[in-house]
Amino acid sequence: MELWEFIYNLHYDTDKAKPVEWEADWDDAPLPYKLYRRLPVFPLPADMPLTLEGGVSGSRHEWRDIGYFLWYGYGLTQLTESGWLPDGQSDEAASTKMYRRVVPSGGALYPNEVYVYLKIEGLPQGVYHYDVAHHRLVLLREGNFDEYVASALGDRCRVSDCFGVVFVSTMFWKNFFKYYNFAYRLQGLDTGVALGQLLEVGRRFGYSPVVCFQFLDQAVNRLLGLDEREESVYAVIPLSAKPADRWFDPGRRPEREVTAPALSLELEPIRHEHYLRSKKVADYPLLRRMNEASLQQSSRWFRQWSQPHPASWSHADIRLPDADPPAYDLAALSRRRYSPDTDYVLRSINPACLASLLKGTAGTIDYRNDLDGTPVPAPRVFLYGCFYGVEGVGAGTYHYDASRHTLTQIRNGDPRFRLQLGMTMHNVNLYQVPLCMHVAGDNRHLLDTWGWRGYRIQQMEAGIMVQRLLLNAAALGMGGRPLLGFDVANTDDLYRLPLRRQTALIQVPVGPCRNRAVLEGNLHF
Repeated sequence: MELWEFIYNLHYDTDKAKPVEWEADWDDAPLPYKLYRRLPVFPLPADMPLTLEGGVSGSRHEWRDIGYFLWYGYGLTQLTESGWLPDGQSDEAASTKMYRRVVPSGGALYPNEVYVYLKIEGLPQGVYHYDVAHHRLVLLREGNFDEYVASALGDRCRVSDCFGVVFVSTMFWKNFFKYYNFAYRLQGLDTGVALGQLLEVGRRFGYSPVVCFQFLDQAVNRLLGLDEREESVYAVIPLSAKPADRWFDPGRRPEREVTAPALSLELEPIRHEHYLRSKKVADYPLLRRMNEASLQQSSRWFRQWSQPHPASWSHADIRLPDADPPAYDLAALSRRRYSPDTDYVLRSINPACLASLLKGTAGTIDYRNDLDGTPVPAPRVFLYGCFYGVEGVGAGTYHYDASRHTLTQIRNGDPRFRLQLGMTMHNVNLYQVPLCMHVAGDNRHLLDTWGWRGYRIQQMEAGIMVQRLLLNAAALGMGGRPLLGFDVANTDDLYRLPLRRQTALIQVPVGPCRNRAVLEGNLHF
């Protein structure tokens, strides 16, 4: 199968991305976390601060604070148990347990792993794996790797000014076992959601995080000891207490060409034993081919985004009320965030609430990255919404222009029938949802700029926006549930996206909700 056909099926013909006959073997399912064996371990503090309001005091990059940062960024925070009565067995209830984190994940499978290169007091300098199951660090490789990591990032980052570097990887099998090839779409989005949370937490700790989507993959994977056939790094986040302008220059042209094979030879290979529970692991050739096609072999392959801003809609704009993004304590909000399904309750939304939600989600593209090539970069992902029951805003489909804080109506009328008809899994009653948001992007998935790597970059940026949307919705007392089970062609037509060479990437119903009956317990002291 050609790779372009594979990407097309991920969005428009999902039955081909996940065959109907494919069934997950839950008895042989992988764990939602990776466990290394027989390596030095360093427990992290369990006395989590229950508030991050006003930031965290102290040096902000000590051993203790790194533990708090990782836990609020991607740690296990909750155990839930749900029960139901299976058909024909009304006298015997069934139940399922799930370990939840602060971020959502498709099927709660969490295909990502987090690694850190640390240079802080209280820990040997080196590369670690964050063991979420035990909230501890596992030492993979000891030593100073400033020059190596800087070279892998194309010499655009002065790693010597950073106290740490976070690597977010994807383990292909962790959700391929359930979703088959459709897992590839989920993996990029899940990574983006994790990045969005890590950025938010980093700001609370006074760090200056930067997301690098471009790096020499083979060299980075060798540093961590990863087998690229089963796991690969998707994003790198250098961390520093200094302003990013002092140590990061995304437009810097390297004085020398650095290649992944040559740089990798500077390190001895390492292979550590790890446990993932599955005894049988099926092959996933298309995921491996996509990953191989996305790898960057030379620093000369790095590109920056220099596309013009899209033209404005010809329709009249609706000026939204002036509003500030909702203020919130990230720690409390992370515990309160909720993904409804049948729990939405239809209530009207006032314009100020809508304005605050939209501005907080997409009002400013304020995260530093290595993609933007101009001081005021053109956006790569866009926010659209199907609205019903918003006071002063007629039912219809809209585009939000973040630069002008305006809405443009694209279609008039109640969109809920078409939205519900387009659901491939009817697990959400969209008639009870006042706001159904969509994140959209280039319908060629940025392939013209970054090749096959552009697809996963686009999915990650969509995930970052989704996490912002979920946090802002929770701060306003609403719930949001990311969904991929929708008819993309139907949604594209609702917004007339083909005219703008865009396509819908993910759907997020947002609205008031009630909590379902579930037994849950928080995993902190």
